[in-house]
Amino acid sequence: MTKPIQPTQTTAFYVQAVLSFAVSLTSVVIALVYLPVEGWIRAFLGLGLLYVVTSTVTLCKVVRDRQELSEVSNRVDQARLDKLLAEHDPFKVDA
Repeated sequence: MTKPIQPTQTTAFYVQAVLSFAVSLTSVVIALVYLPVEGWIRAFLGLGLLYVVTSTVTLCKVVRDRQELSEVSNRVDQARLDKLLAEHDPFKVDA
């Protein structure tokens, strides 16, 4: 029986992802603060930024959940196949 491959995530990758998100969000917020426009335009752009961030987080969760669901389905299918192969006797003659 083969051991399923477990995806691994290093600490460096996690830190890089968090820092990248923080730097990009901070730079856009600073750009909005120093943008030479009226306050309502700045607020509208800030609201748009908030919407993009929340929808990105939601998309990440949906993609992760779909991947986990497919892994569970694959495990169930593999267990069924293993059971069928274990019960199958190629030398058995049907009378």
